[in-house]
Amino acid sequence: MASTANTKTAKTAMIGVVKDRFDRMTSAVFLDYKGLTVANATKLRAEFRKAGVEYKVVKNTLVKHAVKGKAYSDTLSKSLVGMTGIAWSYEDPSAAAKVVKAFKKDAGEAGEKLQVKAGILDGEFLDGKRVETELANLPGKDELRATLLATLQAPLQQFVALLQAPTQNLVYVLAAKERQGT
Repeated sequence: MASTANTKTAKTAMIGVVKDRFDRMTSAVFLDYKGLTVANATKLRAEFRKAGVEYKVVKNTLVKHAVKGKAYSDTLSKSLVGMTGIAWSYEDPSAAAKVVKAFKKDAGEAGEKLQVKAGILDGEFLDGKRVETELANLPGKDELRATLLATLQAPLQQFVALLQAPTQNLVYVLAAKERQGT
């Protein structure tokens, strides 16, 4: 009897851990990894780690309990069939989807075996196709920072150019006068 209580306690603790990941994430990608070799699965995990993505294989029933009460729980439950690996992104929402896209492109036959079941982005359910076409193509955190920096720098660069123009024009006039004088 004590064994059953320990198992129930362990499951409750695991549900709490998975629920915490869903609460902290900006996005999650659900994968069917059936058919991947251990070497390919290890390579995929390493790529996720490099991108700052947490990847775990979790029992579907635990996921269903962890997301109970979320707006997407019913829709997601329909996708939770068979083997499920979950890639949680905490900072860059597109990180996990980009890793999956790159893996599918570069891994050949192994990439074809990896299937995207679904995704969640800021509490919105995405089917597998939308994860691969939309989420994987979103600009990443660094790309957004570069765009913002360029946007902020443009007016300053124009202002500096305007400030330099009169001095530059004076130099041109003096150089022209000097050429005429000789």
